[in-house]
Amino acid sequence: MLYFFATLGTLFVILFLLLLFTWRNGISPMPTSHRVRRALLENLPELEKGTVIELGSGWGNLLFPLSKKYAQCSVIGYENSPIPYFFSSVLNHAKNTKILRHDFFEKSLREANLIVCYLFPAGMERLKEKFERELRPGTKVVSHTHGVPGWEPLETIEVDATPIYIYEVT
Repeated sequence: MLYFFATLGTLFVILFLLLLFTWRNGISPMPTSHRVRRALLENLPELEKGTVIELGSGWGNLLFPLSKKYAQCSVIGYENSPIPYFFSSVLNHAKNTKILRHDFFEKSLREANLIVCYLFPAGMERLKEKFERELRPGTKVVSHTHGVPGWEPLETIEVDATPIYIYEVT
């Protein structure tokens, strides 16, 4: 009986934390669909070296393929929600990949050569200002579903009515 209540209590804590951080962040940790992920990975720019950052890396379903595609790069995933962070950290076996439990709005993005994100409109609005302050010319930004407000993409790819926006900082 103790095992049942311990399991129930653990599930309650997990659900509570998921709901709390969904409310706090304004969006739940939503994985990228398989078809969008495949199209995004096929259309990402080539990088021989540098830093790739995924903002809101969630469960790692995009971060781990990024670490394979950019095996010669440093790949960083930022996730502030503790349950997806824990889950993806346990599954992370890539030597080139770090998953950090931080609010990416509070971290510098200056080192990035490529930013990848799947966020909500209000988050993209906040990121626009951060990108314009911190990103160096030539940095690529790839976002799906919601673009950077006011930015003109180099390319837009549609997958199942989901846009993938590819930008370059000038």
